[in-house]
Amino acid sequence: MSKRVVVTGLGLICALGENVDQCWNAVTNGVTGIREVKTVNAEGCYVNLGAEVDTPNEKLSNEDYDRSSLLCIKAAGEALKDSGYEVTENNSDRIGVIIGNCVGGAVSIDKYYTAHKNGGGKNTDVLKMPAAALANNVAFHFGLNGTTANIVNACAAGTISLGYAADLIRAGKADAFVAGGSDSFSSLAFAGFHALHALDANPCSPFNRSSGITLGEGAGILIVESYEHAKARGAKIYCEILGNGVSSDAHHITAPRPDGQGQMLAISRAVENSGLTANDIDYINAHGTGTAKNDEAEFLSLHTLFDNNDHLSVSSTKSMTGHCLGAAGSIEAVFTVKSVCENVVPPTIGYTEENLETLKEKAGNIDFVPNTKREKEVNYAASNSFAFGGNNASIVFAKKPHDIPDRTNNDKIYVTGIGELIAKPRVEITSDDYKEYGIKMAFYRKLDRFSQLQLLSGMKALKDADITISEDNETDIGIVVGTADGPLTEVYNFQKTVCENGTASGSAFAFPNTVYNAAGGYFSIFAGIKGYNVTDANSIQAGLQSLCYAADVIHNGDENIMIATGTDENTDVTEYLYDTLGVLQGKLGEGSVSLVLEGEKSAAARGAKKYAELAGWASAHKSVEFGKIKGSESALKKAIEDACKSAGISVKDIEAVCGFANGISEVDELEKQVYSELFGDIPVITVKNDVGEARAAASAEQAARAAQLIADGKYNYVLAAAFGVGGQYSAVVLKKAD
Repeated sequence: MSKRVVVTGLGLICALGENVDQCWNAVTNGVTGIREVKTVNAEGCYVNLGAEVDTPNEKLSNEDYDRSSLLCIKAAGEALKDSGYEVTENNSDRIGVIIGNCVGGAVSIDKYYTAHKNGGGKNTDVLKMPAAALANNVAFHFGLNGTTANIVNACAAGTISLGYAADLIRAGKADAFVAGGSDSFSSLAFAGFHALHALDANPCSPFNRSSGITLGEGAGILIVESYEHAKARGAKIYCEILGNGVSSDAHHITAPRPDGQGQMLAISRAVENSGLTANDIDYINAHGTGTAKNDEAEFLSLHTLFDNNDHLSVSSTKSMTGHCLGAAGSIEAVFTVKSVCENVVPPTIGYTEENLETLKEKAGNIDFVPNTKREKEVNYAASNSFAFGGNNASIVFAKKPHDIPDRTNNDKIYVTGIGELIAKPRVEITSDDYKEYGIKMAFYRKLDRFSQLQLLSGMKALKDADITISEDNETDIGIVVGTADGPLTEVYNFQKTVCENGTASGSAFAFPNTVYNAAGGYFSIFAGIKGYNVTDANSIQAGLQSLCYAADVIHNGDENIMIATGTDENTDVTEYLYDTLGVLQGKLGEGSVSLVLEGEKSAAARGAKKYAELAGWASAHKSVEFGKIKGSESALKKAIEDACKSAGISVKDIEAVCGFANGISEVDELEKQVYSELFGDIPVITVKNDVGEARAAASAEQAARAAQLIADGKYNYVLAAAFGVGGQYSAVVLKKAD
């Protein structure tokens, strides 16, 4: 099949305007959206600037959602209309939603805590807190029934979401995606970056003054579509999406590697996967945050890779939009697409005459487009995003079709290692657990419980697989972390402190642990893993979806080995919030379960033991309201049937199921009904009887149990299937290894 993936629709809202045209006109003319903040109390803070969207919630959409969802729905509506994509009952399961995000429903946590402190608030506000709600809310609003994912890799999330969408389309798993990112201006982010002293007291000036960031908010959405599908429906095509690259610094939880090694790996992968060289790139929309360490590392990366390119322009549009966190990459991708289409490069603003003289001395061959837009031919353009946790991402857009290398790896994929740390109600962790892996107390104390669980299960899995990370393999191994709730305890407690004591009271020690991808970041730092690194927050089934995602990464030829994980914690805060919802009382568990997935050649070269073959995998979605599953039975059935088809077997070949029943009648009855229709009478192993509703950890444990049953010789084919509130399901088929 063709590997062509195109952009057919654009949607944008940020401080520069409420649509693409307004924002593009402003950004190319050097108009800033940075002003005094209105939605956050900056009393006692050394800075009071931000790039907020003026539009109130009620004018974005009429749903009772968190502001991140409302911003995203606004941009997605524009993009869908722009693309002319008519969603019908017959095609809705072929268009999915992949959204990048950083702070989740932080605005809703602020409102919920403040209201409850004053004796008010609604229990349903709890459902607005997790990032897991975002893609589901967009899908529900527009009636989209394709696969959903919430990529929560902080400031790289928007870019990763676009690359993942393109990869899934190339694999034939969808015709199109509503893809991009969204984040709202919040006291959590403002207080956190203020505590780190990372905010600029003046409007940020990337690659120039570099004295801090200015926070922004907004959403950028692209309709990412297969060329054949776009052509068949007569869609206009903005440009092509070529390659993308993802990597991990494995260096520090907030600071980039000074040598830029991780950034360069992501950029190089994107360029090489596009079938291009560094000298082909005409424009780069840089990450360009405005902090000294980020700008210095990116400056070094750009010069190292592109110094022989005599026609490269680079700019940071954050100088006008502010840093929109999880939306940054997709907002900048919209601008990059417009640059390719219109042969205009937006500027970086904020340079004085004196600054311009300094820039000349350090710019070399690279044109950093100070203050004034540049009109030039833009055939190939890249957009870069780097994030807390050491996550890096880059994606390449092209004016015309270009042959990209086919890196598809059709080898078998095996489970070669398992690391389990899961229990009901809570996992007991002792000093022996971290001493076993040489984890020093000074490092361990930096970690919140969510990250502790992740680190330990990941190291257990690597040990079980007999994998030692070295310079020879550090970039050939990746991580996908799946979670339902992420570090909700850290987020809630941080927000509680800010609500009670003011924005200036945020803790610099606690803030880094409020980002969802911190757990994967800490794991990569300790283990030294520098390959693909993604966190997906997509409800209870996210642990099983992490296996699907990780298998896709191996199949796409991006890595040889992936650690796929499901992680969720159970703390006093978790129990309080679930009790507030009136569900799962006494049923919660927690933990982290990691499985090592490995391509056949890699496993053979190492002489690795094989628990089982991951023979087939699939995800499916049927849009229902977030927090519910009734009416989504068809998606569970589809996920199972697609996973079996992927494995080359009939559903009747399945001999046992590791199921997801959790004691809630609606969940248990839905599962029983679908299994009865598909399998008739079949053994169902109810994993959550042992581990409780440990959410993403439990869904990953279902796959681990299936692999162990096969390794023990009890079955030849075992299915693991998991549900997510809102109608998202994943299924994997484990087969006896050759």
